[in-house]
Amino acid sequence: MKYKPIRYLVPAIAVMMLAGINPATAQKNSKPVIIGYVGGYNGQVVQTDQIDASRLSHINYAFVDIKDNRAWLHNEKTDTVNFRNLVALKKTNPDLKILISVGGWTWSKNFSDAVLTDSSTQNFAQSAVDIVAAYSLDGVDIDWEYPGMIGDKNKYRPEDRQGYTNLFKALREKLDVLGKQTGKKYQVTTAIGGSREFLQHTQMEVAQNYLDYINLMSYDFDGTYDNMSSHHSNLMTPANRPYIYSADLCIQNLKSVGVDLKKVVIGIPFYGKGRVVASADNNGLYQMPVKPAYGGGFTFMKDSLINQKGYVRYWDDQSKAPFLFNAEKKAFIAYDDEESVKEKCNYIKKHKLAGAMFWEYFSDRKLYLLSVLNKELGYK
Repeated sequence: MKYKPIRYLVPAIAVMMLAGINPATAQKNSKPVIIGYVGGYNGQVVQTDQIDASRLSHINYAFVDIKDNRAWLHNEKTDTVNFRNLVALKKTNPDLKILISVGGWTWSKNFSDAVLTDSSTQNFAQSAVDIVAAYSLDGVDIDWEYPGMIGDKNKYRPEDRQGYTNLFKALREKLDVLGKQTGKKYQVTTAIGGSREFLQHTQMEVAQNYLDYINLMSYDFDGTYDNMSSHHSNLMTPANRPYIYSADLCIQNLKSVGVDLKKVVIGIPFYGKGRVVASADNNGLYQMPVKPAYGGGFTFMKDSLINQKGYVRYWDDQSKAPFLFNAEKKAFIAYDDEESVKEKCNYIKKHKLAGAMFWEYFSDRKLYLLSVLNKELGYK
């Protein structure tokens, strides 16, 4: 790498300072983002003393609920404690962004009503921004599962397609107003599915104009296939099974509707998903499922399952994904490990994506996977 002579570097710094950009911050922010979801939805106090803030660019706090068309702290007593403790992590990483994530699988039931009219959308957006302002947070992440589609018994209607876009527009405008008062730049992000069906029920090519990052939930793919065991977070689609979902297929879907890939963040699960299958053929992959099997968080899997207790680790090079199989129990577990995370980091860099996000921080308490993300994306 060649460095610019100092006579060129000084004017460049001056320009950034005139533009209100701290040069050190600008350089640091040039790295891909690493967004970690931290869960407080069960009403627990988050163990923030066990979070290494230096390893993250963002923490998305999951979740804020929706009640009476307003963003609502379902567990107010613990949520407010968690907000204060998460913000305190900025003492070790001043560039860390703390966002509230509204919705999630269980708490997406009322999005459709909340954005049905212009008035309800404005009020809903303002209620989310009020939480951001009250607790000195940095923005709003919307995890609507799903606009215009069935999720977990959620309300949905055709109007969701426009309502989804309107919500981001309202959030962006109201956060910009708040920013003028505080001098901060607030962020709007979303967690999305990458299927063609999801994209048909949204206007991502328009909505992206109001978004800082688009967090692709490139996991739980196995739920698409009721008749076979499969990877749940594979990077690639195997050539002989073109119908198999993958992160790459989702990226191509986003690209096809005009989404700016520089805003897209690939999602990585820090957990495994298992099924007991009917046959041991192909080491359990693509076999008829019989019943669920326990997977667990990655720290548990690495310390207690991988190549232990009859669970053998296999690598599917077409899918760029590992899996475990216990032949005696006929138990198949799909997951991500160090090798597959490294493959995803290479993909992020090759395609100039925004970075990586993961669910959920405490599923890998020993930081096996986060350490790989840090190394490959330039954090450590």
